[in-house]
Amino acid sequence: MGALLQMTGPVMDLVYKVRALPRRGEEAVVTGFALCPGGGFNAMAAARAAGMEAALGGSLGTGPMAATLAQALAEQGIACARPALPDRDQGCCSVLVEPDGERSFVGFPGAEGEVTADALAAIDLSGTGWVMASGYSLHYPGARGALAAWLGALPPSVRLLFDPSPVVAELPQEALAPVLARADWISANAAEAEVLTGLDDPAEAAAALASGRAGALVRRGADGCLLATAAGIETIPGHPVDPLDTNGAGDCHIGSFIAELAASGDPLRAARYANIAAALSTTREGPATPPARSEVLGLMQA
Repeated sequence: MGALLQMTGPVMDLVYKVRALPRRGEEAVVTGFALCPGGGFNAMAAARAAGMEAALGGSLGTGPMAATLAQALAEQGIACARPALPDRDQGCCSVLVEPDGERSFVGFPGAEGEVTADALAAIDLSGTGWVMASGYSLHYPGARGALAAWLGALPPSVRLLFDPSPVVAELPQEALAPVLARADWISANAAEAEVLTGLDDPAEAAAALASGRAGALVRRGADGCLLATAAGIETIPGHPVDPLDTNGAGDCHIGSFIAELAASGDPLRAARYANIAAALSTTREGPATPPARSEVLGLMQA
């Protein structure tokens, strides 16, 4: 099936469980805290859990946070396609998780925000079946130009999935346009799909995003997702759970979808698999909590 190459770098998530988001000038009541890998790590972990090989093409730095992430990557069997940057540590993201599982972010990049054309040119694509990139990488001034050009020039044998991410409205068109033109698949939540298409109806937005490419997904949280291909639009209901932490659920959906599509060649099956995997991930605390493949398959068969 070929491996997944993730072009969005990992970050360290500082996860605070809060009773409620603080009002301006006030302090949140924190009921729990964890320091764990996040960012680009999440989708790779999901792909690995679903049975797909994965490698990091995004930047990894040098320092305490980068060392923790390097260890997490090694534990997952995820190789780094480029040498670590020697002069900066990895970035971090503060995540506030409310009692219903909703999460809010405040982050700032480190090494993952830097990439050069020479570094990208040195990546060996042999054995790579899929490349994934997010709007976060295109948002970083130190990465967007080189990465957009590299993604736009990927060989036809490699399939590209683009995740616009919550910062999509901030992306400059000169970086966004070549990636959208090259992407075989787009996976966006409903708000991101509306930004990209100007359409507030998720089904219409999904159809617009799928036009001219293999397909598109519009993720709708607990309501599942919409799958748009040349065959039409499928409404795939969510798998009911009681969520504890939705941080990383979208990433889990994307990594799971890619892995199952690469394995089966069936977008509908892959979307159903991704819905269940993402739902189960929300029942566990932390951003990278994908379920085992056997667990998902058991629920699909049931």
